[in-house]
Amino acid sequence: MDQTASALDAGDGVSAERMRIRQEALWQARFESLLEGLAQDERDRAAAELQSLLDAHRSSGTVVGDGGLAVGGDLNVSADNHSVAAGVVNGGVHLSPPPPPVSSQG
Repeated sequence: MDQTASALDAGDGVSAERMRIRQEALWQARFESLLEGLAQDERDRAAAELQSLLDAHRSSGTVVGDGGLAVGGDLNVSADNHSVAAGVVNGGVHLSPPPPPVSSQG
């Protein structure tokens, strides 16, 4: 699993997606081979345990790229005293007083 994690961390963009697909296929083959070598009752028990692991660690399916934010529960973002609060800021934040009002052209 450490090798899989390292392989997945090493890629970016399209290469990361290809690596994820490759690792998924490798693990599928490993599990199929393991299950095929078990007696039916052992296979049923192993399949139930694997399903339990998947259920416990299943994500929402949301994929977030660099600079993104995904939340599985509550998120509260607030600001006070003329400050800025954000989950993600892509770019600069500049605080300055508002421009003066435009005088009417009467």
